Amino acid sequence: MKRADFHYDLPVELIAQTPLAERSASRLLVVDAAANRYEDAQFADIVERLKPGDLLVFNDTRVLPARLYGRKETGGAVEILIERVLGSHEAQAQLGVSKKPKPGSRILLDDGSALEVLAREGEFYTLRYASSEPIDKLLARLGRMPLPPYITRAAHDDDAERYQTVFARHPGAVAAPTAGLHFDASLLEGLRARGVEFGYVTLHVGAGTFQPLRSDAVEDHVMHREWLNVGAALVEQMRRTRERGGRVIAVGTTVVRALESARREGEVQPFAGETQIFIFPGYRIRSVDGLITNFHLPESTLLMLVSAFAGRELMLDAYRHAVRERYRFFSYGDAMLIWPPPADGAT
Repeated sequence: MKRADFHYDLPVELIAQTPLAERSASRLLVVDAAANRYEDAQFADIVERLKPGDLLVFNDTRVLPARLYGRKETGGAVEILIERVLGSHEAQAQLGVSKKPKPGSRILLDDGSALEVLAREGEFYTLRYASSEPIDKLLARLGRMPLPPYITRAAHDDDAERYQTVFARHPGAVAAPTAGLHFDASLLEGLRARGVEFGYVTLHVGAGTFQPLRSDAVEDHVMHREWLNVGAALVEQMRRTRERGGRVIAVGTTVVRALESARREGEVQPFAGETQIFIFPGYRIRSVDGLITNFHLPESTLLMLVSAFAGRELMLDAYRHAVRERYRFFSYGDAMLIWPPPADGAT
């Protein structure tokens, strides 16, 4: 299977650069793989698309203000994207810099404090914050929201709220679980009134989610590591939902990756730890019965995941339809609701 098998043409003007005025005002493309069709709708219609007794599973990770700016001691500018906080004073990060710094060198920040480069492993650096203040406090003071690379403007003050879900609870992500951005308090209340239940996983989304495949052969790709927690309460919620005939619907590909990583002996079980799971066609997703997701980059691992869920040809056809109909793409864009083929169907 080749990376080019997941290509589609996307006009750059369809990449959403700003959020809509209202979270739930986005459009919704409903894809029914069992019927091999799709239809246009509005995201607010999701209330009527779900049934009493269904379970929506959200990712409650909270995005860190993980982007910092500084300079090397020799004067060169450095852009720092924290990938993961490793402790009170250390973090793993990617550095945007003309000449890579060596271990032992320092990056000077705008407030006069410094980050020491401890080590480099591949594209990631281990940094130590040389201060009595913990690194999460530094991010709260100086950090900016880490908007994705395809958003070409600088982060605005309102991104601190809009590039965050309304149910975000556990800090640790450097990218938002963007399917959840469409839900506001009013829509959640409408879903509750409908009889839809809510459950939560935590998966701290890493910057690697935006990285392209580096190999032409899909099978050769190695995913980045991300930390997740699937709790016992959610596992029990899922069991009860299925017993009464309800459906488990993932809000975002990160939820799918978390639940599939927690599967043991054919069942989702409580699990906390790291995952590098890579889901592409040929893999059968069994943990969820539906998926709400945004549109994904051409040739990306996330497009491969949704293709595993609903079929590559149907998904690419739906994407081409979305381009023709001028849907808004990626993090601040529109959404899809995907129903998979029957359990005995091909992926």
